[in-house]
Amino acid sequence: MEAAMGLMRRMPPCHSETTLSALLSLLPHHSSDLLSQVDLPLQVLCDVDNGKEFILCEYNRDADSYRSPWSNKYHPLLEDAPYPSSELRKLEIEANDIFAIYRDQYYEGGISSVYMWEDENEGFVACFLIKKDGSKSGQGRRGYLEEGAWDAIHVIEVGLEQEGTMRYCLTSTVMLSLTTDDESSGTFSLSGSIRRQMNMNLSVADGHLCNMGKMIEEMEGKLRNSLDQVYFGKTREMVCTLRPPSEVAQMRLPDS
Repeated sequence: MEAAMGLMRRMPPCHSETTLSALLSLLPHHSSDLLSQVDLPLQVLCDVDNGKEFILCEYNRDADSYRSPWSNKYHPLLEDAPYPSSELRKLEIEANDIFAIYRDQYYEGGISSVYMWEDENEGFVACFLIKKDGSKSGQGRRGYLEEGAWDAIHVIEVGLEQEGTMRYCLTSTVMLSLTTDDESSGTFSLSGSIRRQMNMNLSVADGHLCNMGKMIEEMEGKLRNSLDQVYFGKTREMVCTLRPPSEVAQMRLPDS
């Protein structure tokens, strides 16, 4: 299992579904662990009741149906499916409205969904999802990307720490893939994923959404910086080392 997870961490997100399928056939006795621990690129479905798109993931799935955060219905329809309590559903609706504003301000488009459900420790779990299509046909496109996708998954476990204080355990995963095809730069492809965790004890006086929103905003800033340093920074360093700009190459030439 440890070797399988190590392999999944090293595979590009665009190949993760194929790799997971192969691992499930090789390790059928670990299927439940693999499906619960491996994050795949997010898929999108349209809620026919209100015409809005929502994101599919393991956290809103039951059997082969997925619950929409907009209508609170499963697609396709499913009998005896689990639903959040009425109180948690109200919080889920408010979270989707607020997170849509956050998505537009930071991502200039894309699709977001928030799902909540009760856990076994008298608390609840919230999942915040963002998918941004950066390809030529994507919304809010700027630049020269031929293909590109940003998938962000934030799962927050909320439990009572002490009177008036809640413990928030955030696990965030970001999957990035992009391909350029330009005459000046040629074809270039880059993809990868990164996962980080954060735990905080916060007062409930400001409300759950305020506390969770601050944690997600801080975590996404850290993840963007890490991706910039690890992927783009290292790639830039390697390209400039192997193919230095003409002015740098001239400086390296010995005097004749």
